[in-house]
Amino acid sequence: MTNPLRVGVIGVGKMGADHADRVTSSLGGAVLAAVADPDTTTAEQLATAYGVRAFADPLALIADEDVDAVIIASPGFVHEEQLLACIDAGKYALCEKPLTMDAESSRRVVEAERAGGTPLIQVGFMRRFDPEYLEMKRHIDDDDFGRLLLVHNVHRNKAVPTDFLSEMAVRDSLVHEVDTVRWLFGQEITEITVHSPAPSSLAHDGMVDPQIAIFKMAGGGMVTNEVFVNCQVGYEVRCEATLEHGSLTVGLGGGTLIRSQNRWGGSIPDDFRVRFADAYDREVQSWVGATRRGEVVGPTAWDGLASTVVCTAGMESLASGRPVSVSLPEVE
Repeated sequence: MTNPLRVGVIGVGKMGADHADRVTSSLGGAVLAAVADPDTTTAEQLATAYGVRAFADPLALIADEDVDAVIIASPGFVHEEQLLACIDAGKYALCEKPLTMDAESSRRVVEAERAGGTPLIQVGFMRRFDPEYLEMKRHIDDDDFGRLLLVHNVHRNKAVPTDFLSEMAVRDSLVHEVDTVRWLFGQEITEITVHSPAPSSLAHDGMVDPQIAIFKMAGGGMVTNEVFVNCQVGYEVRCEATLEHGSLTVGLGGGTLIRSQNRWGGSIPDDFRVRFADAYDREVQSWVGATRRGEVVGPTAWDGLASTVVCTAGMESLASGRPVSVSLPEVE
């Protein structure tokens, strides 16, 4: 492809608007072609600001011949329909997490993509593009400190809306930790247990917050995860990898901390768009470049399916308080 990639953005909420601005102002090789959202007023406002077309129907944007590729930032319950439309149209898609809302619909998406014969879907797990996480991954893969044994994750939001449910802490927040540890270990999760500590007084009625999730990995490693979505500290994401001969920590505000350096510093932002601004830029730029080459280089639809399966088991554990085994489905 010699011409700029003409990108359509579906969903004009916080994430979609951020991606529209990114395509317009920060990327090379791409131009914003259109936006779509059933909220036509907001879609028209955004389209007018960037001088592009607005669609009320996301499927019409996908089908439009002047749109080469699609960023999907719509609610998860419409992802299956939109992804299947992208596959039918032969158009590359960068889909924000979750891939879909449940394991069965994610399986249908993966099977449809495989039946089409060409990988087209990248899932928006931006931590794989964050410089700190990439440095951590390099140390692990290069065996600089021995075998990876444990990972400890912290995922905190300053606040969430009152319609944010306990299950969403698993499906929409913990899903990032699910993908991160699958990537760091290079293994699948075989069991998940979600524990419910005494809730914060800041959690709305019925909300289980914070939550503690424990993963068992296929190779015997273990992972602990704190998800606290009404934490007043700010938007704080940390990851510590414990290896045989040292530990690596990211998210302290000063680059990857190798424990022998033993330093602490930096600030904690209020918003995920600040913390992962560089990662989002790198993620979408990588997607644009790969799409122009006819490739998928980031997290795949299979990665999205695997994360959905783990989170589905996590929601079952949240409800029962018991460990739930994870088994990935056979996909034709």
